[in-house]
Amino acid sequence: MPSMDAARARKILSETVGPAPWYWQTFPSFQSHSRQRFTWTHHGTEGPVAHLVTLGLEQETAAVRLALNTYCRPFLVTPNLLGVWCPEGRNLRLVCFDPDQLKAFDVAEVAGWFKQSSERIYSATAPIADFEIPLSLTAGTHKIEIPSAFSSIDELIVPTSYKPMTPDDPAFALFVFYLQAGLVEVLPQKWFTAAQYQVGQQWITRAARDPESQRILGECFGVGTFLLEEDGCRLEEWIERS
Repeated sequence: MPSMDAARARKILSETVGPAPWYWQTFPSFQSHSRQRFTWTHHGTEGPVAHLVTLGLEQETAAVRLALNTYCRPFLVTPNLLGVWCPEGRNLRLVCFDPDQLKAFDVAEVAGWFKQSSERIYSATAPIADFEIPLSLTAGTHKIEIPSAFSSIDELIVPTSYKPMTPDDPAFALFVFYLQAGLVEVLPQKWFTAAQYQVGQQWITRAARDPESQRILGECFGVGTFLLEEDGCRLEEWIERS
């Protein structure tokens, strides 16, 4: 029997944001500083804006304020800001927007081009904060420069691909950002290797910290739900299998 209750694990992960477009329904709806409510829209699986996920005001979702390509994940930044993280080439990029400043644009502006592009985020308004860190960071904790807009966030767990040198090296890692402290901890997933898994077809979609045990649990697409050991790098057990 797994040491973590499967129902509790499902609840924790159900509240954890996953990547666009597959997990768009986990994206947070929120209220801006001016008390306007924003919601997300998925544009279906066919047509020129297929798979696109956009942000708009609750009362006028057709007026797009932000568009997200694949692998983007939005997160809330206290008190009324919106962050997004995504892979950007060989880096991880984190941006922060003030929703009240986002200008509306016609979704036709990104039709066709955006879906095929390596660009992850499209807006008519520049973010108020934007920084990148390299995916090549080695295992361990690193001091990084963090824009002050992110300083209200204690922890952000970022699952990402990790370049292996051999089939037995980790092909995925968790980058755990401690944004208040200006730190990032790199946790290579030593159990997730090309020798053991079908990398690309199977991948870690989201991860979260259990508030009771402080252990990290996550979801591996095509495999199941897992719990990590205390070091955050090794597999303790499968809570549920797909």
